[in-house]
Amino acid sequence: MFYGALEAGGTKMVCALGDENGTILEQTFIPTTTPDETLSAIIAWFHDKEIASLGVACFGPVDLRRNSPTYGYITTTPKKGWAHVDIVGILKRALGVPVGFDTDVNGSLLGEVTYGQARGLTDAVYITIGTGVGAGVLSGGHLVHGMLHPEFGHIPVVKHPDDTYKGHCPYHGSCFEGMAAGPAIEERWGQKAINLKDDPKVWDIEAHYIAEACTTLIMTLSPQIIILGGGVMHQAQLFPLIREKVKSMVNGYVLNDEFADLDHYIVPASLHDDQGIMGAIKLAIDEVYGVLPHKLPV
Repeated sequence: MFYGALEAGGTKMVCALGDENGTILEQTFIPTTTPDETLSAIIAWFHDKEIASLGVACFGPVDLRRNSPTYGYITTTPKKGWAHVDIVGILKRALGVPVGFDTDVNGSLLGEVTYGQARGLTDAVYITIGTGVGAGVLSGGHLVHGMLHPEFGHIPVVKHPDDTYKGHCPYHGSCFEGMAAGPAIEERWGQKAINLKDDPKVWDIEAHYIAEACTTLIMTLSPQIIILGGGVMHQAQLFPLIREKVKSMVNGYVLNDEFADLDHYIVPASLHDDQGIMGAIKLAIDEVYGVLPHKLPV
């Protein structure tokens, strides 16, 4: 049995064919342009793949409430043209298969807890820091949805004492995403992050905001692991800075085995940037077998 997977991003759409083991058998990339153009290309790619179901891990915000009249919609996204698009309905009607649906970051987390380094854990967080910032949360073996879904990129943060940048977020200015996402780095310093890798001040400020967010998660959700992914986290020099700052912010308050080994507690993604599409395969499998809302075996 084959399963379709779609990791729907604001810049590109990753489409894949997978099997019951989460193995990616075939994969392609489609630019995210207009909904009509992009979704037509996605439908055309999956049309002859004979998939049993499709899993969609989607940028948002999205409506995940199955009893809602707008279930499966992208809602108030700032991505031009994509607000209030019925992505699940369009794909389900065109392909004639069940569609599993969640946020892109929950998809990445689902990939890690099913096939990656968070297997066997009941409580984990995946934070992506790239064009935007978001977090997927596993609590008690379940992916967290709640009223909407976690929008962790938009939590307030305390500014670094040397940072005068106003913030990039069009909604909240200096929220976590507004201060730490890739576009914020580029606007603050006047060039792309990849060109700034040897400037220690850049990464001291960046690590401050990420460490602040990790500390908030530690004190509120008490995860067993925090996984950091996304384009910004390809700057490997960030990890030791973040761990040191988290240790300082927590200031000895948390004492346990996980926190004693921060090198294995605050970690990079483990699936070679395929965690999102592998999570989408799991969404497709769960949709067929009725495993909702994606309770993980522990």
